[in-house]
Amino acid sequence: MNIKIEGQKIQLRDWQLKDVPIYEHWRTGWQEWMNYDAPYYKSNDEKLSSEYKQKLTERIKKQEFSEPRRNLVIADMETNVMIGMVSWYWESKETNWMCVGIVIYDEAHWGKGIGYEALGLWCQYLWDSFSEIVRLDLRSWSGNAGMMRLAEKLGFQLEATFRKARIVKGKYYDSVGYGVLREEWVELFPGGFGKG
Repeated sequence: MNIKIEGQKIQLRDWQLKDVPIYEHWRTGWQEWMNYDAPYYKSNDEKLSSEYKQKLTERIKKQEFSEPRRNLVIADMETNVMIGMVSWYWESKETNWMCVGIVIYDEAHWGKGIGYEALGLWCQYLWDSFSEIVRLDLRSWSGNAGMMRLAEKLGFQLEATFRKARIVKGKYYDSVGYGVLREEWVELFPGGFGKG
């Protein structure tokens, strides 16, 4: 069954074949979003490998998506065009310690509340899908002020600062870790994010 979670400005949905060339475009060559999404790990050329592209295409054709989803596409509500994605990974599966991530590729969509809505809906999906988790984490770095503001707006608290732990363009930045507990989320969004 396909997943589609609707907000006011965007929807979170499963991958579609039309997303593959868009995703490839945003992963090829230098793009502005790469300056903020963990730039200390990668080079400026993030070309999508043909092997990965083929695997992604096959997965979409066969509708082979994990349950619950590991990631979803952020699509514009009106056009249904991919503008980013949300994801999660285990920091420690043994202790139900999960980290969330978000990327909005086109800077024309930045600063318009899209990230807030997308990450809020994603976190709510994860709370609803994993009854065992008691916290969600978000990791970033001090050069990504937008991500830090987004985390705080959604009720995440700054829990860790690793001073001068990241190097970007020859300059040191702090690595930062945010977290929100289930009870804090429920207090902030009593009916669930985007509901009521």
